[in-house]
Amino acid sequence: MDDCWLAGVDGCPAGWIAALVRPEGVRPEGGEIRLRIAARFAEVVRAVEAPAIVTVDMPIGLPDRIGPGGRGPEAAVRRLLGGRQSSVFSVPSRGAVDAADYRDACRIALATSDPPRKVSKQLFMIAPKIRELDRLLRAEPGLVPIVFECHPEVAFWRLNGNRPLAEPKKLKGVLHGPGLALRRRLLVEAGFSEAAVAAVPPKGAAADDVLDALACATIARRIHAGRAEPFPAPPGRDAFGLPVAIWA
Repeated sequence: MDDCWLAGVDGCPAGWIAALVRPEGVRPEGGEIRLRIAARFAEVVRAVEAPAIVTVDMPIGLPDRIGPGGRGPEAAVRRLLGGRQSSVFSVPSRGAVDAADYRDACRIALATSDPPRKVSKQLFMIAPKIRELDRLLRAEPGLVPIVFECHPEVAFWRLNGNRPLAEPKKLKGVLHGPGLALRRRLLVEAGFSEAAVAAVPPKGAAADDVLDALACATIARRIHAGRAEPFPAPPGRDAFGLPVAIWA
């Protein structure tokens, strides 16, 4: 239905930030946008708006072994991003993601990758969220057709006419004004209002979390409209049947 809700979701310090939006063309100026913090991802898919499509900046589908090209989606999108490709973390095997501590994660990753590769500390820091999402989708397979992996930087690449962005959103871990301004402009050009892209972040999220959630929401709109593309195409599947692809 054209009057349904869609959601773009990003991890944030408080848990997850969701940007709930209407499909393309339903209302002018991007329609109503609802920003919401959820402690658990399940709260997003069970929200009162009952989003028909949920796009999330978190890996979905974890292979038991990682080959020379990586998990697949990461290698497929890095070549698109130019200087922004470092924002795409290498995802290790399921066993490494499930590890209780960093040392074990690296040990398992080395044993289940070819060539052997450890886990980055950045990836290990988000491993609890990866596990949370993975366990929810495995426990509730009915959610698999509506929850899609995306990546904000790939979404901005798409919004920028399939060109990598010239400015990072952060420099040395600090928010970078020109990079944020560029991303806000692209979101306005995509149909969101200036007020929406400049909204004060909800408690527990930062300004870039809001922009990333909105970027994910643009991909939810593309999926809903039948215009999104998976990387790689067609998507792979892990041992539990979960799709392995980044959508844009």
